[in-house]
Amino acid sequence: MSQYLSLAQFSNVQERFNLERLKTDFASVQQTISKLRPPQEFFDFRRISKPANFGEIQQRVSYNLGYFSANYLTIVAVLSIYALATNLLLLFVLAFVILGVYGISRLDGEDLVLPFGRLSTSQLYTGLLVVAVPLGFLASPISTLMWLIGSSIVGVGAHATLMEKPIETVFEEEV
Repeated sequence: MSQYLSLAQFSNVQERFNLERLKTDFASVQQTISKLRPPQEFFDFRRISKPANFGEIQQRVSYNLGYFSANYLTIVAVLSIYALATNLLLLFVLAFVILGVYGISRLDGEDLVLPFGRLSTSQLYTGLLVVAVPLGFLASPISTLMWLIGSSIVGVGAHATLMEKPIETVFEEEV
């Protein structure tokens, strides 16, 4: 019985860490990193100007969102890390929930046997929920998320609006 259980656990680990899936995930991350534009190009202050009208804003934003997409994702990731680093209670709640769900899932439906009794997985999930929800409200995840959305829109939107297209693209459009 235990031999079959260990084989089932091994196949479950194999499914989670499928080598082909990991290769495609790594390739997509590698592709995104390869699209990062150098800081000299991203912070080229000579190309910053006020757009003349709303049509020019639309053209700039459309072009820059595609061209600097990896840089903008990096900015959002850094702002996310900053938001979690400045809200330690939220970071604790996220780690608590993730580790709690992981620990309960490792039981594979078996009861947790403690010196003072047995706890089923549904009781463990309910206990996790009872502890995590009040802590989650105290951690103010909605205000942190709103700050993250707002700061990302302002930072990315300002850059995408103010950064002119390169001269080469203007000539390509005319041809």
